[in-house]
Amino acid sequence: MLLQYDPQHWITFISAALLLNISPGPDLGFILAHTVRGGRVCGFAAMLGVWTGAMGHALFAAAGLSALLAASATAYSLVKYAGAAYLLWLGIQALRSRGAFSVPTAQAPLIRPGRIYAQGVFIDLLNPKAAIFFLAFLPQFVVAGAGPAWLQLLVHGVLIIVVAACVEPFFVLMGDRVSNSLRHSPRFCRWMDRGLGGFFLFLGLRLATSDR
Repeated sequence: MLLQYDPQHWITFISAALLLNISPGPDLGFILAHTVRGGRVCGFAAMLGVWTGAMGHALFAAAGLSALLAASATAYSLVKYAGAAYLLWLGIQALRSRGAFSVPTAQAPLIRPGRIYAQGVFIDLLNPKAAIFFLAFLPQFVVAGAGPAWLQLLVHGVLIIVVAACVEPFFVLMGDRVSNSLRHSPRFCRWMDRGLGGFFLFLGLRLATSDR
C-alpha cells in the first residue's frame, strides 16, 4: 500500500501544519482584511483564493517546478517583480477607492467576491517565497520507502490546505462578527481601504526588496 506512515509522522506533520496556519502572516492578513472590509462572503472568497494559490504551489513542488524556480536567479526575479508589481497596483487601487468598494450604494457597488478570489490566487502564485517555502517544508516529511516522492509531496501539500480549512473559517466568522456594525460607517470603510492599500503596498515593497 502506498504512503504508509507511522502515527508519529502524522502527529508531527499535523502539528506543524496547524502552527503554520494559525501564525500571523500575509495570507491570514489578506483574508482578515477582506473580511473586515466586506464581510464573510469577501473573507471566504479571499480564503478560497489563497487556498487555490497554495494548491498551485503544492503541484509545483510535486512536479519539481519549485526547485527550478529556486535554482534560477532569473526565474526567481521575474516572478518576484511580477508579484511585487501586482501587489503595488492593488495597493494603489485600494487607496484610490476611498471606501467605494465597501459601501453598498448605487454609486459604489460592493466589490465582487470573484475579484477578491482572483486576487488571492495571483498574490499566492506570484510569491516566489511561497514556492520556496513549500519546497523547503514539504520534503521534510518525505519518507524513504513510503511511496513516490512526488506523491508524498502532493499529498502533504494538499493536507496543509485541509488543515487550513479547519482553522481559517473560524477567523473569517469572528472577523465578520466583530466588524459587522462598523462596516456601515463610510468613514470606517475609507480607513479600511487605506489600511488594505497600505498592507498591499507593504507586501509589494517587501517582496521587491527581498533576497532569495
